[in-house]
Amino acid sequence: MIIQKTKEEIELMRESALIVSKTLGMIASEIKEGVTTLHLDRLAEEFIRDHGAVPGFKGLYNCPSTLLTSVNEQVVHGLPTNRPIEDGDIVSVDCGALKNEFYGDHAYTFEIGNVTEETRKLLKVTKESLYIGIREFKMGNRVEDVGHAIQQYTEGHGYGVVRDLVGHGLGRKMHEDPNMPNYGKRGRGKKFIEGMVVAIEPMINMGTKNVKQLKDGWTIVTADKKPSAHFEHDVALVNGKPELLSTFAYVYKALGIESNEEDEFRAVPLVL
Repeated sequence: MIIQKTKEEIELMRESALIVSKTLGMIASEIKEGVTTLHLDRLAEEFIRDHGAVPGFKGLYNCPSTLLTSVNEQVVHGLPTNRPIEDGDIVSVDCGALKNEFYGDHAYTFEIGNVTEETRKLLKVTKESLYIGIREFKMGNRVEDVGHAIQQYTEGHGYGVVRDLVGHGLGRKMHEDPNMPNYGKRGRGKKFIEGMVVAIEPMINMGTKNVKQLKDGWTIVTADKKPSAHFEHDVALVNGKPELLSTFAYVYKALGIESNEEDEFRAVPLVL
């Protein structure tokens, strides 16, 4: 059952989402060649707690970490390790925070140093597909309208759309109804309703759509060992239209990137 949120609850969720966004912005300043993902994990936990929240992932389903850090062919759910990040790596950093009884859940894939043009294109297309999907999250549409839009765009570039993992509803629980697949057929799935909040998160592979889980019980990798990209936003349905609760603006500020990609999904301009 889809749980509608009041306007007050959506504002509390925005607060949780923005703590995650700020955490990713901090990570953007720290992530570089030679740094370990375990170090980033410790920084993130401290940052989240300093902002009056608790890590959303740590302890959830027995997750041992604050961040899930997925490198190169790792799709999602990569556990932080002592392996130093290398030049040319891409690292998906997925993060959650719990504040005022509501979750934020947000992810960004970072380029480290000299990433190949082929991989850079994968990241660009995946992030573009996120906003293409968000545009379909509106009154009158259904769940698979979002997935269909993401699938059409990314498969049109020759990429594989992961089937085994999906986005989800978000609220007092990290995972609520409905599931939000990144594939589908138009007109299918649950109808969107005012006040619902979802995490939309394309997981797109350079090669095959097929994935497998490593023996650690967490890390998901591509079956062909080719790179995978992952971007995620928290979005509320407000006045029949999608409204972003999370932002990449803190990441972009740290990286010196200018972008207006989020403007159409905000009723009020974001002030950092």
